[in-house]
Amino acid sequence: MKKILTGLKPTGELTLGNYIGAIKQMKQLQDQYDSYLFVADLHALTVPQNPSDLRRRIRDFLALYIACGIDPNKNLIYLQSENEFIPAISWLLECSTYYGEASRMIQFKEKSKQHSNFSVGLLTYPVLMAADILYADIDLVPVGIDQKQHVELARDIAIRFNKNYGDTFVIPEALISETGTKIKDLKDPTKKMSKSEENPNGVILMLDEENAIRKKIMGATTDSEMSVHFDEEKKPGISNLMNIYAALKEKTIDEIETEFQGENYGTFKKKVADAVVETLLPIQERYHELLHSNELDHILDQGIAKSRKIAKNKYQDMAKKMGLER
Repeated sequence: MKKILTGLKPTGELTLGNYIGAIKQMKQLQDQYDSYLFVADLHALTVPQNPSDLRRRIRDFLALYIACGIDPNKNLIYLQSENEFIPAISWLLECSTYYGEASRMIQFKEKSKQHSNFSVGLLTYPVLMAADILYADIDLVPVGIDQKQHVELARDIAIRFNKNYGDTFVIPEALISETGTKIKDLKDPTKKMSKSEENPNGVILMLDEENAIRKKIMGATTDSEMSVHFDEEKKPGISNLMNIYAALKEKTIDEIETEFQGENYGTFKKKVADAVVETLLPIQERYHELLHSNELDHILDQGIAKSRKIAKNKYQDMAKKMGLER
């Protein structure tokens, strides 16, 4: 069975868009592959973080993903920072990576322009990302099109290392999602729903209370036509709500148009709000159970033991091939 790996960067807050666009796909993939899931907490350090906030989000993200249906029995789950061999592997890979390759990464080019002073980690973290992938001989990495470049860098590094030191790594491939629905901001449906968006009324957070969820959906931007009809160009607001309803109720757009033919937007919005509440409240209940039990720690203890063993073997193999031995 092929191996697949997903990293969760614990920044911002998880939204309904994350659930529909990514987490639902992960639930399907965990049945098809040998799945690795890790919290990429080291990656979060490329920009300054409040330690208490970072500590909270690490557990929040993990608890939410499990509450959403990510099965610990189908995924090797661990914290990146608890596996000391991954940064060690990253250093060996950095010494097989050219500065030009790292500096051409799109996110580095964009973020380095935004700040006059930035950490070296901003330049080198794509190599750490390569280490996350290569240490476990991962076959597939699900990414958005904006992250494909990082998987390509991992491929280039792995090919170069194999050529210089002998067969060591599986060459990974990017798995670009074409099916995940892109959920838009409720107030500005020309933008995606983002966990870092400044206007909170346009974003449904996974941990929003029921009253807040209903208020945000009932206040979502639509149009004056009063027809539940899908047209992302002319009716982006109502089309976005239809996408949400379709994803949560597992209905087609045609079925939704038929269901709400002749109905006003208020009636439709109420049904969308009902669907979101019915989805999120059980997830929130399970999330709170996990946070107030030892289950998360048990999952992480099991995962890191397996992950560390795999990474240690890979590091020792690399080090020996590179001449790092007595």
